[in-house]
Amino acid sequence: MFFKNLLSRLMALSLVIVIGLVGCGSSPAGLTGNYNQDTAAVLGNLKAVIELPKDAPEQKEKVSLARQQISEYASRYRRDSKTSGLRSFTTMQTALNALAGYYSSYGTRPLPDKLKNRLGEEFKQVEIALKRGV
Repeated sequence: MFFKNLLSRLMALSLVIVIGLVGCGSSPAGLTGNYNQDTAAVLGNLKAVIELPKDAPEQKEKVSLARQQISEYASRYRRDSKTSGLRSFTTMQTALNALAGYYSSYGTRPLPDKLKNRLGEEFKQVEIALKRGV
């Protein structure tokens, strides 16, 4: 009885350790934890997704990755008091909300020109703010 109880506790402990180590691994969206690098990487990927032609074969995969990056980026930096007050973050958050809302409503349909233009302007503002450090 004692050995069975001890064995079950050791198995539970090892399971907790394995889950903890797997959870601490790198993010599937490719975010590193460095705000400037992550913002630039997400911007680059989103620009590429936005400019995909209507009949691109990899569109579903790219949109799926973009949605995952949007979610992970927002969840990582929204609660960080160092970044959440930056102008670059608030502008980026506005753009991400617009894009995520579109993808939630319309899936992989191509973006309308009006939204593309708006996102392009907001992405430019984010890049300028990142260079200034604000």
